[in-house]
This record gives sequence, structure tokens and C-alpha cells, in this order.
Amino acid sequence: MTLPELRKEYSMAGLAEKDMARDPFRQFEKWFEEAEAAKVHEPNAAVLSTCTRDGRPSSRCVLLKGLDGRGFVFYTNYESRKGRELEGNPRAAFLFPWVPLERQVIVEGTVTRVAREESEAYFHSRPRASQLAAWASAQSSIVSSREIVENAMKAVEAKYGGTEVPLPPQWGGFRIAPETVEFWQGRRSRLHDRLRYRRSGNEWVLERLAP
Repeated sequence: MTLPELRKEYSMAGLAEKDMARDPFRQFEKWFEEAEAAKVHEPNAAVLSTCTRDGRPSSRCVLLKGLDGRGFVFYTNYESRKGRELEGNPRAAFLFPWVPLERQVIVEGTVTRVAREESEAYFHSRPRASQLAAWASAQSSIVSSREIVENAMKAVEAKYGGTEVPLPPQWGGFRIAPETVEFWQGRRSRLHDRLRYRRSGNEWVLERLAP
């Protein structure tokens, strides 16, 4: 299948160095607030890319659940495909595709597990059904039918009926500590603005990339 050349021009905004925050975390918060104000659907949705030790890549969408000066946090089953790949190769990339604003943010860095206490606090803030699902699903494993998953859910509902759902030992958070964060703004004639923060020691260097 051959797709026709799209003629859309990106013209909503530009991106200048003088307007950027002093670090990528503040700049991300600014853009995130603008995405929320523009009613971008699930602005915290990101494409997470990981690799096996021998360099086989995989990607999927996850939800950003925390951000501070240490990095970007998401939660998952540690025994899932992404969990296993991150254990073997603790580096990852996040891509936030804010298409309605003609923007994207790309985060690349090293990954560590968050403290168990953080995972515990977040887990118990989730809806009860989501807590039960974390026990019911052996994420990324092969199942022969939908019925198996639904029966597993019924089993954990019965097991924890009327009691607090504990944090599963195989479930918790990962934090991406960024080494680079790129802010991309679409511009006319494909001459897009790309400004990248790069960590240099304890400082952040802001540099412009050719489109």
C-alpha cells in the first residue's frame, strides 16, 4: 500500500530558546498543562519503547503517573514483556504524541524501579477493580481464551471479597531518569522546531536540532 503525500502544514506555533524553562521538567509541566487545557485526549498517554539485551525493540502505550525532578513514573506488572526487558536492559524512551497541538515530547534515559512504598501508595489509590486485575492477569503470558482471564478475575474477587487488596509482589512502578528530553513543535514546510535538553553533569544543556 502506498499512501499519498499529505499536504498538511503545521502552523499553530513556533518554539524559541528564550521561551523555554530552565529544565525539562518545568517545560514538560507547562506543555502538559496546555495539552490539558486544549482537551487533548489522555495527555498522559505515552508510547514506551524498550529493548531486549540483544537489541530487539518493542513499544506500547502506557500512562504517565508521576513526575518530579527524579524522572517520569509509570506502573506495570514486572513480569510483563516490558518489565522483563527493562530488567535486562534498563534503558527506555517515552513519546508523548500531542497531535492536536502539533507537538511531541521524547524522553530518553535510564530506568529503575520506584520504592516499594511509592508503589504501595499508588496501588491503593487505584479503583478496586484495577487492583484485582493486577492479581488476575499474568500480563504478556499466552492464554487460550478470554474466559480464562475472566475466571481468574472472579477468583480474586472471591479471594479478597470484603478485604483490602494487597499489592502484588510482581507489580509496581518504574522511573525513567531522563538523559535527554526533546520538545518538538511542527512548523511550515517541515522545518520543525526541535529543542532538546541534554544532561551534562548536574546541569541541563539546551540545544537546537535540525528538523
